[in-house]
Amino acid sequence: MDRRRVILYGGSVILGALRASLERCAELEVIPLSPPLPGAEALGALAPDVVLFDAGSAPPDPIFALLRDAPNLLLVGVDPEQADLLLWSSEHSRVVSAEDLIRVITPQRRSDRGGS
Repeated sequence: MDRRRVILYGGSVILGALRASLERCAELEVIPLSPPLPGAEALGALAPDVVLFDAGSAPPDPIFALLRDAPNLLLVGVDPEQADLLLWSSEHSRVVSAEDLIRVITPQRRSDRGGS
């Protein structure tokens, strides 16, 4: 069975509770990281499938640097004050014109090009 590697970054109470729950799931390998976060290269070497962090604070730059090099990375910001989960996509799209940008950000036009 392939286990998905989940990095939990931060020291908030909500991340601690999530860690306890996620560690009970046999399909997940949970790696907790506390500040300061290692650089993007060291973080990438951990080969995460998912990175969860406290979205109530500024998202760390090394996490976003992974999006370019890890096309299947799921980046999840947890904001307990707003009761939100914020998801970032690592989907890449080349934008060379205003029409290309409109196609990327407009759901109807995205489906026209085969996107989700």
